[in-house]
Amino acid sequence: MKITIVFDNTSAREDLLADWGFACVIETQNRKILFDTGADGRILMHNLQLLNIEARSIDTVFISHNHFDHIGGLSAFLNANERVTVYVPRSLRGVRRARKVVHVDDRPQKLAEDLFTTGELGGIEQSLVLPSSKGMMLFVGCSHPPMSFILQIARQFGPVYGILGGLHGFDQYELFKDLQFICPTHCTQHLTEIKERFPTKVVQGGVGKVYEI
Repeated sequence: MKITIVFDNTSAREDLLADWGFACVIETQNRKILFDTGADGRILMHNLQLLNIEARSIDTVFISHNHFDHIGGLSAFLNANERVTVYVPRSLRGVRRARKVVHVDDRPQKLAEDLFTTGELGGIEQSLVLPSSKGMMLFVGCSHPPMSFILQIARQFGPVYGILGGLHGFDQYELFKDLQFICPTHCTQHLTEIKERFPTKVVQGGVGKVYEI
């Protein structure tokens, strides 16, 4: 699995643009996924181009929740690639131009052979769960639902190896003791504390960061 952060509050390169919001591209053996789309379509498409990620090479879009900083780039992306399948929480309506739009309800489910969702937890946010060679990877937009609940649901699909995405006000650090990979991004409020608790497991976020798992 290869993960490239394409939208984040910070940037790892001067030529890549940072802004409030989050998106990453996940490449697995069978698919190429855009997880969330950041707040600004111009910035998203700029970063994709400089990172040599062709928009039309992406076959799946997964939207975590209906907040501007996660869906703001969706329209611009669909202008460049209408052939994708888009998975959105049921609270998000009005998505057009995609080949297929799937509204995900509030139950954990298998969306495809190697694609799982927690479902829309608390009526606000779903998380993506993908198998890797080291265990399940959990991708979160902002972690608005309680992290204990997110992890509990994600573990229904297998042991969770790592987590990547926005962690908002998460401070129940003991919940991460069994994780081996932690990449806090975007809205994470307690980044310093998380790094101090897990110095060998935490990796830096930011546009342009690439991880292979």
